[in-house]
Amino acid sequence: MSATSKRVLRNFGGFFDLPALKKQLEEYEVRMAEPSFWDNAPVAQKIIGEANAIRAKLDPLKELEQKIADLNTLRELVVEDASQQAIQEFQAEYEADAKAINALEMRVLLGGPMDRNNAIISLHAGAGGTEACDWANMLLRMYQRFSEKSGYKVEMLDILSGEEAGIKTATLLIKGEFAYGRLKAEHGVHRLVRISPFNSAGKRQTSFASLDVLAEVDDSIDIKIDEKDIRVDVYRSGGPGGQGVNTTDSAVRITHIPSGLVVTCQNERSQIKNRATAMGVLKARLYEMEMDKKRAEMEKHYGEKGEIGWGRQIRSYVFQPYQMVKDLRTGEQTSDVQAVMDGDLNAFIEAFLRGKKRSDADTDED
Repeated sequence: MSATSKRVLRNFGGFFDLPALKKQLEEYEVRMAEPSFWDNAPVAQKIIGEANAIRAKLDPLKELEQKIADLNTLRELVVEDASQQAIQEFQAEYEADAKAINALEMRVLLGGPMDRNNAIISLHAGAGGTEACDWANMLLRMYQRFSEKSGYKVEMLDILSGEEAGIKTATLLIKGEFAYGRLKAEHGVHRLVRISPFNSAGKRQTSFASLDVLAEVDDSIDIKIDEKDIRVDVYRSGGPGGQGVNTTDSAVRITHIPSGLVVTCQNERSQIKNRATAMGVLKARLYEMEMDKKRAEMEKHYGEKGEIGWGRQIRSYVFQPYQMVKDLRTGEQTSDVQAVMDGDLNAFIEAFLRGKKRSDADTDED
């Protein structure tokens, strides 16, 4: 068995209680075989749904085990035959199985309760003035390109332009399966080193911008917000958006008084739609705050993270004097800076997800 397949099996077994799932499925199948099973249709439908959910977790593991068994059998045949055709067949099957195993591993690692949800990302320019605003705008483009390549839909919820160039803040809604599960790896401060286009002396400049990532809260999560706990302000939208957006008081700012959270939305012409979207973002932030309290990791929020600057970055992007993008949490790096800025982030995301699960892993053996 390969090191990768062993790692997947370990991750799968660590994330799900496999014996308990198998026992539960057996109990459901016994109940579904009973003649009186459909006497209570709502209960029957619920049992069928839960059984299907368990099968969705167990079936990929069975497929993986079968692929490994078939590949071992094929390897034995190659050892006996050793012909060029047999070797080529084994190589083709091995590469196909490796891709399938890698896809399954990502599915296992993206098994958190909110990982399938849409993502709400907010960019904030940090230390560096105009240079930082420009850097935040570059990151905005990078995540837009990443989303497009991933087949996700992107909606701009709010944006505040910099005084001279770039953006001070921007909030996007990224719609697509596992958008949050993948983008949560990007949460943190991003550092840029380059020769500044805004410095006539041509000196190198270090700039910072931060990315906040939230899971969009769906109807299955009950977040109650009392009207007395919020203050709603409306104002005229700014920035791009067309005449209808910019000439009416359609933009909405909601302040949650107990927590001090403030969210804005100005992407729609309708004040009602902007308010609904802003309430959705507020619910996501309140949910994330509650989860942070339970996990005792309040540094995820800017009030606890402190200044967006030195000593807090998760990744460095160096344009000069050499080219390198390096993630400081996982050690993943590449010299292809342009590809990264064009949205090629999969290597960094996968390294983060695997590293998070493999923190206490032992050494694999073939």
